[in-house]
Amino acid sequence: MSPAASGPLVVPPGPGLPDGLVIPEREIEERFSRSPGPGGQSVNTTDSRVEVVFDAAASEVLTPVQRDRIVAALGSARLSVTASEHRSQLRNRTAARERLAERIRTALAPPPRPRVATKPTRGSQRRRVEAKRRRAQTKSGRGRVRDTD
Repeated sequence: MSPAASGPLVVPPGPGLPDGLVIPEREIEERFSRSPGPGGQSVNTTDSRVEVVFDAAASEVLTPVQRDRIVAALGSARLSVTASEHRSQLRNRTAARERLAERIRTALAPPPRPRVATKPTRGSQRRRVEAKRRRAQTKSGRGRVRDTD
């Protein structure tokens, strides 16, 4: 599902967001500038590069826990995404909004559960020691051959 180029930003459901999230348009700031790269003669005259900014600290739709997760995951409450890969401003707006929605969704995912260390089984310890013993015997047989006469 691709978000529209204008209107509210729809963040799809994912880990930490079971119902998804709808960010109103008033909380999203869009800026336009000239885009570098391919596009022919008109590339320097059209403002096709799009920068989409979302300030999580000032958002009314996020809970305090979600704000904290965004800051912890991204290091800042202000998210900024740019898109300039397309020649069309509309396609760049759509691409930037999709990237912003994806960054918000991944930032709101809960941290992974910590790994619980386990003890090796007795059988695996025995097999490891036996393999080491066999390897040591193989290597000790590679030494110089001495005459026992």
